[in-house]
Amino acid sequence: MPRAPTHPPLPAEALQVVDIFCDSLWLEAGLSANSLTSYRRDLTALSHWLIKHSSSLRAATEADLNRYIAHLAQGHKQSSQARAISTLRRYFRWSVARGERADDPTRALVMPIRAGRLPKTLSESHVEALLQAPDTQTPRGLRDLAMLEVLYASGLRVSELVNLRLTDLNRDMGIVRVMGKGDKERLVPIGESAMDAVQRYMENARLELSGGQPADVIFISQKTKPLTRQGFWQIIKRYGVKVGIPRERLSPHVLRHAFATHLINHGADLRVVQLLLGHASITTTQIYTHVARERLKSLHEKHHPRG
Repeated sequence: MPRAPTHPPLPAEALQVVDIFCDSLWLEAGLSANSLTSYRRDLTALSHWLIKHSSSLRAATEADLNRYIAHLAQGHKQSSQARAISTLRRYFRWSVARGERADDPTRALVMPIRAGRLPKTLSESHVEALLQAPDTQTPRGLRDLAMLEVLYASGLRVSELVNLRLTDLNRDMGIVRVMGKGDKERLVPIGESAMDAVQRYMENARLELSGGQPADVIFISQKTKPLTRQGFWQIIKRYGVKVGIPRERLSPHVLRHAFATHLINHGADLRVVQLLLGHASITTTQIYTHVARERLKSLHEKHHPRG
């Protein structure tokens, strides 16, 4: 398991507490290496601070944690504070569940109020223009259209898209099986338009791009090599420039945001969007309700006589 060397070594007893918790997360929750590194880093930082103030993770009180959060507020971004609080909550709830503590000192901790930074997204007309951009008279154009259609129809992360394998696609049902963060599997429908684009690519372009060689992944660059995240990023930027979308407004992740925002704009239930996106928490998905509200506000300001 990865360890972040950003702090001096902890005393053996404190290190053991952090190790046991991170091992538990790895075994029970299947978190990614990056997530485990973040948890370890946050708990290590807290442990050092508690030791300096004559306490420990196992003995920390609500007052200790409030002082620690106040300490973080002096030199850390609100996003870093929020992540640290999330880590503390998970650790102490885990500790209570194991019977190591009778109380949860994080119950009253309050997340910092974060500035309303909304994700970039695209209008439906911009998405439609983007989907019209590939030259479907060429094998690469057919592949690119299929990837764009699937990305917008499913809200996949770009890493999930480029790693899709033939066995992940159910053509009869029009769904893909996705292995998301933390090796969490989900089934996502991709709709008729995306399925048609994939079918055309599979029948008319994939064999030529592969040079007749077998390949496991669905979307390939050349000679059976899978497209990379960076390669697809360049593809989508190129099409954005072609249809007049500013480069700074477009990336593969923006299509994921557009997928979620447009679903909610058309009345989709937030829980459904959460499942489709593969978010562990509904809180993460709620940002798209703010995006939808901001869109309504801008439309009102633009078109209402007293906007």
